Amino acid sequence: MSSFRRSRGYSYEHSLVQRLNIGDWCARRLGGSSAGLPDIVAVNNKKSVLLSIEAKSGTGDVLYIPQDQIRRCILIQNMFGYYKRRYTIFAFKFMKKKRYVRKGQTVYEPRKLVEYYKSIEKVGNIEDISMIKCTYDGKTYEFRNEGFVESNLPEFPMPFVGASRNQSRSSITVPIMK
Repeated sequence: MSSFRRSRGYSYEHSLVQRLNIGDWCARRLGGSSAGLPDIVAVNNKKSVLLSIEAKSGTGDVLYIPQDQIRRCILIQNMFGYYKRRYTIFAFKFMKKKRYVRKGQTVYEPRKLVEYYKSIEKVGNIEDISMIKCTYDGKTYEFRNEGFVESNLPEFPMPFVGASRNQSRSSITVPIMK
């Protein structure tokens, strides 16, 4: 992976940690794939909530999360049974410049920057999934049995989304895990 792509990924993870570290939330970047851990873990100890987060950013129209990264998020989620509500979240950021290759040249065109936060809690047998794909329009797909199947993972209400600077981010509603 190029150092530019690695830097972009680190920057996105860093910004997520900064946005999560407000109010009753505490988040840390864990080192990701090199450490065999999810990119970020965030907790709200007052509400007993744990988020295991895998973050992806890119300039294309599709971002992927491979099976090993899905599994390490689930591993951390299951490891901390003390927390009453535990979620695996996939954070996808599609950059405001889309990268194309035309006639052998790399070209960037402007577009709207979008972020999606998807929860994997509604997925059936996680062992059958070898990859998750998210498209620029927010649709998600699971790679099962030799092909992608639309899954439309539900949006997860991140603690910082919709909160004004004056509002305590600990007051944001996080869904109850079933």
